[in-house]
Parts: sequence; structure tokens; C-alpha cells
Amino acid sequence: MGKECGCKTQVTSKELEIIDTIRKVKKNYENSDILCLKKTKHLPSRGEVISIIKDLRGVMFPGYFEEYSVSVSYAEYYAGNIMVNIKERLFRQVLLAFQYESDEDNYSEELVNKADEITMEFIKKLPEIQEMLLMDVQAGFDGDPAAKSKEEIISCYPGFFAIYVYRLAHELYKSNVPFVPRIMTEYAHNKTGIDINPGATIGKYFFIDHGTGVVIGETTEIGDYVKLYQGVTLGALSTRSGQKLRDVKRHPTIGNKVTIYSGASVLGGETKIGEGTVIGGNAFITESIPANAKVIVKNPEFKIKETQKMSKDTITWEI
Repeated sequence: MGKECGCKTQVTSKELEIIDTIRKVKKNYENSDILCLKKTKHLPSRGEVISIIKDLRGVMFPGYFEEYSVSVSYAEYYAGNIMVNIKERLFRQVLLAFQYESDEDNYSEELVNKADEITMEFIKKLPEIQEMLLMDVQAGFDGDPAAKSKEEIISCYPGFFAIYVYRLAHELYKSNVPFVPRIMTEYAHNKTGIDINPGATIGKYFFIDHGTGVVIGETTEIGDYVKLYQGVTLGALSTRSGQKLRDVKRHPTIGNKVTIYSGASVLGGETKIGEGTVIGGNAFITESIPANAKVIVKNPEFKIKETQKMSKDTITWEI
């Protein structure tokens, strides 16, 4: 028989520090409406919203993202089954969003009816959104000689994926649904590096080439047949006034058939870019540009010279 050790459990200094930390965190919970969710209310599920985005791609572009083929004869049943399922799931997330921002602890009949109506209107808009997306695919194919097919754009291009998510989110944004539209576009932002606020207004036949680093602010207005390259910012001149600028037009208006090359920034709510204008790379624009203009940044002067320490075949560039 072994002997009992008779040891007493002692709390170490590190454990005491952890206990003290937990008490401080709990105090923050109690003192903040942000850190501790209001009573029994819950925010919409980010995971569920992302799942809806993925499932809707199967409706918009059947046969591209499923692990099985979808025949034309089966397509109507396939799309109908998915949309019924999506309608119920999206309704739940929209209801959670409205209820979280309301003063009511329970779901009122008014909130339920509002969420149901908005969800149904969104579902009814899907054919129109699909038509817009098909034009965006065409814009990508017409505008990129590296594209081997339209199918490649749908299945591979990050710019098109960001536009797809934006067009879904924008419909919910117009209905003043909290949280859900931004969850959608931030998911696309995370995946592609393209940041399109759901409040932006974007016309038909829109294409983002390469895409990484593109930023399109909330009150931006973009016309039809517009093309952007990587690193373009359509932003605000200043946001120092913070929430006082809410609902104020802070971002530029881009006319039809405008092309903006990589690294260009167009800033300010009063800035308007006229139809047919081309903005060169790295331009910094804070005032309006007339129609059919070309804006270029003068290249920095550079020299080419040979150095004595290097062979005659080696050339260095000074910029």
C-alpha cells in the first residue's frame, strides 16, 4: 500500500494573476454594451451568411461550384430547392439583425413581417442580379486578353467574385438591413483584397482587373462600362469628423466608360470624373475631371549609366 502524500493544493502566484485578470475582464463585460450582448439578443451568424453566399453561387452559376453536374432538365428543381432553403436561412439572419438593433426583447409581429418582406424582395431580385453579373462576366472577357474563356472568369477571377458578393449585399443595404451586407462584403474583402462597401452604387458591365488593393467607398457612384485596375482607391478626402459625416456624400462619382489604371486615387464627394475619361496609374485626384480627358502622371526622370567596377555587360538604373 502506498502512503498518502498529504499534500495540500496551493494556488500559485501565476494562477492568482489569471484569476485577477478574469475578474477584470468580467468587469469590462458588465460595463460595456459592446462586449456583452444585449440580454438574450444575438448578432447574425457570420458563418451562416457566408454559407448563403456560397450556396447562391450555385443558383447564379449552376455547374461551376458543385461537386456534381447539373443538367438543364434538372436545373429548375435544383434552383428552386436551393432558393427555398436560402430564403428561410436568410430570413433568420435578417430578423436577427433587425431584432438586435430594436428596443424589443422578443420578435414582434412587425419585425417578423418586415424581415420576411425584405427577404422575399431579395429573392425576387435574383434574376435581375444574375443578368447584371452576366454583363460583368462579359466585361471581364472583353477587357482582358489573358482570359481564355468566360467560364474562367466566373470560376477563377477574384475581381468578379468581389463584384458578385457586392451585388448581393447592395440589395440588402438598400433595404437598410443592418450587419448582413457588411458581413458579405468583408468576406469578399478578406478573400480577394478588394474592398467594396455595400452602399456603393455600381452600374452595369463593370470589371476589376487583377483587383488586389482596390477600395470603393460607401457613397461612391460608378456608371456603366467602367474598368478599374489593382490598387485603385475611390475614397473620401477626410473622415476626421467621424460619425458627423454619416449619410454625407464623401466619395467620388465616376461617369460611364471610364478607365482608371493601377494605383490611382480619386477622392472626395464633390469629385466627378467625366464620361470616357482615362486616368493613368498613380494619379492623385481631388477635383473634377471633364469628359473624354486623359490624366497622366509624368514619369520620373531616370538615367542609365555604366560603372567602372562592373563589367561592360552590367547596367544599373538610377531613378
